[in-house]
Amino acid sequence: MRGIVTAAESQDPVGLEPFGHVVVARDGHEAAANPDWSGWLADLAQQKRVTRLCVPRASLWITAERLPQFQALWPDAKLDPAISAPAAHGERAWSRDEALVEIVRGRLEGQGPRTLDMLASGLGLEPMEIATALASLEAEGFAMRGRFTPGAAADEWCERRLLARIHRYTLDRLRKEIEPVNAADFLRFLFKWQRLATGSRAEGPEGLAAVLDVLDGYELAAGAWESDVLPARLTDYDPLWLDGLCLSGEIAWGRLTATRNGEGGTRNRKVGPVKSTPIALFRRERGEIWRAANPEVDSTTLPLSSTGKALLAAFETRGALFFGDLVNATGLLRTEVEKGLAELVAWGLVSSDSFAGLRALLVPSDRRRPLGGGYRRRGRIAPFGVETAGRWARTHGRPPIAEEHVAEAVAWQLLRRYGVVFRRLVQRETLLAPWRDILRVYRRLEARGEVRGGRFVGGFSGEQYALPEAIGLLRTTRREQGAEELIAVSGADPLNLVGILTPDEAVPAITTNRILYRDGVPIVVKEGEVKGERFLVDVPAEERDMLRGALLRRRPAPLVRTYLGKSKAAG
Repeated sequence: MRGIVTAAESQDPVGLEPFGHVVVARDGHEAAANPDWSGWLADLAQQKRVTRLCVPRASLWITAERLPQFQALWPDAKLDPAISAPAAHGERAWSRDEALVEIVRGRLEGQGPRTLDMLASGLGLEPMEIATALASLEAEGFAMRGRFTPGAAADEWCERRLLARIHRYTLDRLRKEIEPVNAADFLRFLFKWQRLATGSRAEGPEGLAAVLDVLDGYELAAGAWESDVLPARLTDYDPLWLDGLCLSGEIAWGRLTATRNGEGGTRNRKVGPVKSTPIALFRRERGEIWRAANPEVDSTTLPLSSTGKALLAAFETRGALFFGDLVNATGLLRTEVEKGLAELVAWGLVSSDSFAGLRALLVPSDRRRPLGGGYRRRGRIAPFGVETAGRWARTHGRPPIAEEHVAEAVAWQLLRRYGVVFRRLVQRETLLAPWRDILRVYRRLEARGEVRGGRFVGGFSGEQYALPEAIGLLRTTRREQGAEELIAVSGADPLNLVGILTPDEAVPAITTNRILYRDGVPIVVKEGEVKGERFLVDVPAEERDMLRGALLRRRPAPLVRTYLGKSKAAG
């Protein structure tokens, strides 16, 4: 019997705590006032296995095995009844400091978190004496200091293994607090989390900044950003908002991942249309982290055109350049410089200060603002050109950032993007550290209480983790009844999760593909002009035309329509 149980801290001065084997009775109250304990103590005292030690500020019931340690603290204290320590425990001579360390150790083994004052008052000692013993126990790794009880006003101390057990019980309880939702409810949650649902869409430049924080680092086709993805999340989206964020230095754009095999490899690939190039928008300060998550491409090994090589040489010798300076530095025609920039953007080698630079490369030259600065009056003419992009610059190479820092940044970004994260959900993410590294981050964050682990979405194997604020919205979404809400997304949208969260055939992440959800259930998809619409559920014939209209309806901003085809601008 090694612990100490105190009634001193209880509102009931004789209410004995359930841990430990040494009883404290104070202020004239005896343990005998508690019938459950009094009989046990009387039997043990009769067998001379316990005794009461009377000290100046407390009356302690102690075991015979602990007697030498307590007598080292109070050599003249009276024992009632008089007992002696067993031979095996009475041979060692204890110093006061050593005895106090062992007594405090026994108390922490049988108690939960305790403050310094609570430990001191329970033994009738001064806090400074207890502090010295606690420092010794902390130095050997036995005790841990912190604020473990909610609302604690002072530091608490707890035995390390006991704290680990308490923590595990707490995590288990938290994991059981939420009932898993089905895939449809989870998709309805994602529509709210990513601002696609009615009533949740963002507004203005501040709303755009919040949306981009969710989509930070996600690569999708360059032409899909302003034609589908951002207008779906913002009310009356204006491309000038994005230009403002880029020019202020808050947001940057560029290709993050290396060219994949599906695009033809790095040797034989021809420069394709920039409109289909995977481009990410991200906070400028996170750019180095995202680039560190991907292998670096050596530009000398790429099959660049002579124009592309000339532009790279200009960037490497003169740094960031305006479009006019690039023309002068290379001696090339303006149209050749534009084609060279499009090539380097497709390879992920350059970017510009403003998103207008990429937007201009997506617009055919015959639908762009004339270089003289005037505006054509006939047809849809883009009020921007490649020369309005600000400076063009070579993107930085892969920075030397530790893998664990990259994994933690990616883990946090996935939580910002989805609220709830599990392995199957992130299949389309190009910005991924090894999943085992991300799991280690989530386990550490759960242990610190920053994220929650559990089973949040039913039907999917593996560990799941969520932001605390996402759990409340997930519960609310589950309780709400579906309102027959129709939400259409592009195939390039991050929420094209058909075949990932649903048992249907996956829809390729191509901008022209479309998916229509009703209350989180995909009901019709469109894949190109050849396949046409494909209904995934039984729909009455009279509803089909209405659903087709909802599937294709979109309202791009006027400035965006200039680089959309006729079919895309419709609606």
